[in-house]
Amino acid sequence: MPKTPRTIDFTGEMILLGTGTSVGVPSIGCDCDVCLSEDPRNKRTRCSIILGMPGGNLLVDTSPDLRFQLLREGIGIVHAVVYTHEHADHIFGLDDLRLFQFYLDHPLPLYCEANVEQRLRHSFDYAFSDREQTHVGAIPQLVFRQISTDPFEALGARIQPIRLLHGPRFQVLGFRVGDVAYCTDTNQIPNESLALLEGLDVLILDALRRRPHVTHFSLEEAVAIAERLHPKQTFFTHISHDLDHNDTNSKLPANMQLAYDGQRIALT
Repeated sequence: MPKTPRTIDFTGEMILLGTGTSVGVPSIGCDCDVCLSEDPRNKRTRCSIILGMPGGNLLVDTSPDLRFQLLREGIGIVHAVVYTHEHADHIFGLDDLRLFQFYLDHPLPLYCEANVEQRLRHSFDYAFSDREQTHVGAIPQLVFRQISTDPFEALGARIQPIRLLHGPRFQVLGFRVGDVAYCTDTNQIPNESLALLEGLDVLILDALRRRPHVTHFSLEEAVAIAERLHPKQTFFTHISHDLDHNDTNSKLPANMQLAYDGQRIALT
């Protein structure tokens, strides 16, 4: 295993690794126009982003599409991971982190809330077992760093967690780095969290589909939030096959667009 992985340098940028809903787009077995579209911006893997911090690459969530996403974008190493919440489409790529122990020479830090740690330990019990490995690299080497809604430091940057509500039973986290914020998987932002989202250059915000949903913002609801917060630019994510990229963007305000996989955004 090479000690220096082949990778790109994207310090100062955010890459949207995945912008799709939990089943991805195209959806299995679907023959709608969006799922059959040849526009690459209608090909949406499960939601995740990565940020080029001063001290390395910070991954947000480990989607089931993680390996493909990192290879597609030429990202050879992840230095730390932070989690928004514990749902399957945001954690089930965790085993793809196994290689990074060889590049880092230490366990990979996972920043998350206590309930996310509990879910990861349960779902990937083999990765946190005291049982001796059969060989080096058989399981990912990971270490938890518990976070809350208080700001924390990671890879040389200050990160502000944002409390979001994801339907009637789940609390999740969004994150603000400088004047860029990422808020996926939400349909309600408490007033105290809205205050933390003021003065943004870029807001990446959940917008699942046109119709209302019990755990996600509809496009209309997301537009209303963006109009209330007035960021310079808003990109919508966690998108279903209900929204065609070009058609939807043609009807949105000039400073609002659907995001797409592989999109790069400057961190300010």
